Amino acid sequence: MTDGRQAAERQVREWLDEYSAPTAGAAHLLCDRHDPSTVAFTLVEPDLTSTPFTHGELADESRRMATVLVANGVARGDKVPVLLGKRRELIVALVALWRIGAVHVPLFTAFATGAIVLRVEGASASVVITDASQRSKVDPIDAVTVLDVDELAAAAVDAEPFTDDAAIGGDGTLVQLYTSGTTGKPKGVPVPLRALAAFQTYQHYSLDVADDDVFWNAADPGWAYGLYYAILGPLVGGRTSLLFNAGFTPESTVAVLTAFGVTNFAGAPTMYRALRAGADTSGVALRRASSAGEPLTPDIVEFGLAHLGTEVRDQYGQTELGMVIGNHWHADVALPLRSGSMGQPMPGYAAGIVDGQIALDVENSPLLWFTGYDAAPEKTAERFTKDGAWYLTADTGKVDDDGYFSFTARDDDVILAAGYRIGPFDVESVMVKHPSIIEVAVVGRPDPEGIRGEVVEAFVVLREGFTGSDELEAELQALVRDGYSKHAYPRRVHFVESLPKTPSGKVQRFILRRGDA
Repeated sequence: MTDGRQAAERQVREWLDEYSAPTAGAAHLLCDRHDPSTVAFTLVEPDLTSTPFTHGELADESRRMATVLVANGVARGDKVPVLLGKRRELIVALVALWRIGAVHVPLFTAFATGAIVLRVEGASASVVITDASQRSKVDPIDAVTVLDVDELAAAAVDAEPFTDDAAIGGDGTLVQLYTSGTTGKPKGVPVPLRALAAFQTYQHYSLDVADDDVFWNAADPGWAYGLYYAILGPLVGGRTSLLFNAGFTPESTVAVLTAFGVTNFAGAPTMYRALRAGADTSGVALRRASSAGEPLTPDIVEFGLAHLGTEVRDQYGQTELGMVIGNHWHADVALPLRSGSMGQPMPGYAAGIVDGQIALDVENSPLLWFTGYDAAPEKTAERFTKDGAWYLTADTGKVDDDGYFSFTARDDDVILAAGYRIGPFDVESVMVKHPSIIEVAVVGRPDPEGIRGEVVEAFVVLREGFTGSDELEAELQALVRDGYSKHAYPRRVHFVESLPKTPSGKVQRFILRRGDA
């Protein structure tokens, strides 16, 4: 272990000890201990006007908001879904809830009522916080009180500051997220206060967010990566985070990157692919670029070097874990990139391969905070080996002799063809190099001849100017057959306008497998 890695492991232990204390409180760790004059968030509107939001303003507004929430029946331990865009009142409402000791249940603004109901009912929530733009989605839900955040904020102006901040301790629940549900009904993931140590470790060592960085994590805080690392990580670490109150488009992303001189950017592979597809990035000059959510194909690394000012580094995690493996940026733990690899374990974690799955060594991963799903013991048991020694990710992968991990597939995405186990990511990484392709997803579907078990099929989104044809299909098949493996080439190539995705941008391969796309 290098001196830098040893120093990182010591720092991790210090953060963990502090945030695990039985007297620890969320509002203190996330807001009150910071210099009140420092900027917590740069709030950016769709027209690119911006407002600095200081820790002192956040402390004052959240204390008054907490008083109003208590008056509306919110109490310590209550699970409170919040359906708001990336606006000032979102941050105020969250810190107010945490002052009370209530539990935040994130809701994504692109959800329809059905997805919201699953989470509201799963959390047994009686109160939902939203605004006028989202209220129509919540009003049909029976037996919940809907609180309008703008009405709460207006009442908070004259309210007395809340002074009885809850000390929930390191094991107290801060957030309850729900998994994206790509393979089943969403499961509740309680996030304890001590998880802040893991979030700060990622922010510091993997993303390398420095004091003078202009940092923007473009992920939506309705999902884990955005909540953990656009809000919680920056707050606990005292780093300024840019919050853009609009959805993703390549054009608006470039506009924000250039207008605010962003130097440290994090986002999903989908975002980088969209930028690569034709956005003018000539004014972008990043110091750090990081990707999470799905495996990063090598062409995006090359795109970053050519058009963003830096390579894009792939990092790996889950809702249940936060980020745990990565191509880290900080000098103490940074290593050279290896094509197709997602890197090495983050300080505070030890990982291996168990039964083909990427797994975490529980005893030697002090930052591991997941202990189980809410009210789902059978699902929880699936995440651990019988002896409890390893957390199982359900993602298949491999590790080389130097400790670099690589992803092959979610366990249920592995293709079994003629006795071969084929990881879709490996095939996608070859196909996406073709100049006609923006995106590609590879799945296994039943062999119509009944010989191979499954056959590889590819779903391809083409760039403007290219048209799907038998000739292009043959060219793509040959690219895989000759450049990767004869047994892994796609027997059929489907040319589609878009790929089915979760609201967080993950490809829903199960939809492609069953032929609904």
